[in-house]
Amino acid sequence: MTKTKNGFTLMELMIVIAILGMLSVIAAGKFTELVAKSKDGYTKGALGNIRSALAVYYADNISYPADDLSSLTADGKYLNILPKAKLPNTGHPDTASVATGASTGSFITDAGGWAYDNNSLDTGWGSINVNCGHKNTKDETWSGQ
Repeated sequence: MTKTKNGFTLMELMIVIAILGMLSVIAAGKFTELVAKSKDGYTKGALGNIRSALAVYYADNISYPADDLSSLTADGKYLNILPKAKLPNTGHPDTASVATGASTGSFITDAGGWAYDNNSLDTGWGSINVNCGHKNTKDETWSGQ
């Protein structure tokens, strides 16, 4: 009489569980990386939208806003809301706050959000940047965007 094997041994099941555990650890790391890259893409897109709104504002008014960009969202003509800057792996919260000042870089306070040059006497008047000195997922400095 031959004995037939009707199931898996405990050792085979443990090996399968170990392999699945390793694969899930790898997948979780990749998922975290993808989330960070999507936040980077969102922030770059939002920066482009703000720059476009500033260009339209300038075309309509022959000047850039002298405020904290609240005039872009005042009546919804340029932007409905100021988008948040999402800066992964920097410790900054997702925020739409705007630091203002001259384009010499003194207004980039590395606090997250946006940095806008609202000084009409400055050569960089109307420029908008990400208010962060950290690097993004492509190893580029955010404030250089």
